[in-house]
Amino acid sequence: MRVSRSFMPLLRETPAEAQIVSHRYMLRAGLIRQQAAGIYSWLPLGHRVLRKIEQIVREEQDRAGAIELLMPTLQPADLWRESSRYDAYGKEMLRIKDRHERDLLYGPTNEEMVTDIFRSAVRSYKDMPRILYHIQWKFRDEIRPRFGVMRGREFLMKDSYSFDVDAAGARRAYNKMFVAYLRTFARLGLKSVPMKADTGPIGGDLSHEFIVLADTGESQVYCHKDLVDMPVPENVDFDGDLEPYIKERTSLYAATDEKHDAEAFTKIPEDKRLAARGIEVGHIFYFGTKYSKPMNAKVAGPNGDDVLVEMGSYGIGVSRLLGAIIEASHDDAGIIWPESVAPYRVGLISLKPDDPKTRQVCDDLYQKLGAAGVEVLYDDTDERAGAKFSTFDLIGLPWQVIVGPRGLATNQVEIKNRKTGERQTLAPEAALNLFTRRT
Repeated sequence: MRVSRSFMPLLRETPAEAQIVSHRYMLRAGLIRQQAAGIYSWLPLGHRVLRKIEQIVREEQDRAGAIELLMPTLQPADLWRESSRYDAYGKEMLRIKDRHERDLLYGPTNEEMVTDIFRSAVRSYKDMPRILYHIQWKFRDEIRPRFGVMRGREFLMKDSYSFDVDAAGARRAYNKMFVAYLRTFARLGLKSVPMKADTGPIGGDLSHEFIVLADTGESQVYCHKDLVDMPVPENVDFDGDLEPYIKERTSLYAATDEKHDAEAFTKIPEDKRLAARGIEVGHIFYFGTKYSKPMNAKVAGPNGDDVLVEMGSYGIGVSRLLGAIIEASHDDAGIIWPESVAPYRVGLISLKPDDPKTRQVCDDLYQKLGAAGVEVLYDDTDERAGAKFSTFDLIGLPWQVIVGPRGLATNQVEIKNRKTGERQTLAPEAALNLFTRRT
């Protein structure tokens, strides 16, 4: 994409309502624009990042054996009345009536609807286990939306739901999602720590939040320091025994404020205790028959008797993850995107677009990098150099390739690593090879 043809409405000043780093940078870098309290439009740069995060989440769900579908945003209230959650959920639920005076709601979550889908289609244990998921926009009418996409009213979420014939099978599904989440967040460039958590309005008796440590986190968290840098499972057989991975993560103390045990925490060696703020990026629940019982979701078991299905649900805040990534990866100049989710991998900066040699080298690099599958944002405008450098530091692309007459006099272009700040000079062909051999 050429900057001269792009849509990048940057802000020079930080809006007064932006209280945390991610909100400030998302507004200034032209990733989002607020349309109402807690409701945002996703502008082109932000939308590119959002879709990349969504794809990584999808790939890890598929790898774990989950099956994607898509449910509607509007749900009939009668399903929620079956589970007794319609009146209990509170004012966070947006309730509406259609022209026929039928009660509907804008779904904040989908346990009831997915249970209805499952019970209408599955009759036997032979068609189990199953994990169904979708990635969908949701709405919760937060009383005080704040911190940009970190606590908005409308948000993009991945929610999965597992169906098993017994509690042992449900625990295996829980373990699959536990490991899938570790892998997902690592691919997004985040260090996540699973912590015992309160089940809240979802319910159940087993729950973990996946927390990214950040000074601006909304939760107080406590954990053993070794959990922060613990290696993430690779080459996982999701049909095998995942319990060793779970025990490795849960044998060390980690809990959110609601589940914190001060006495247990003091038993950790003092130099290994970590008390910090954290951002929730995922939450998993096992809740047994909480929904299948009131909604009569049964299957014929191995002996022919009907049994209530055992269920769990597993959420990842896809849009919230943009904020979490920025909170975890930024500096005073702007965002520092991990390569896996950056809107473009390379920022190509022409210092003098009206110089024929500079333009020829930039155009050649742009064409060849694009042909090799490297995503490039090419600043071909006549903006002054300092402003270009500030813009590219703000939007946080992993690499900058800086081309100008002075360097080209000795056949050199400059390469800057946004994360480390390291710079090197290379011939244009060597710069091309640097990126194409890593594609």
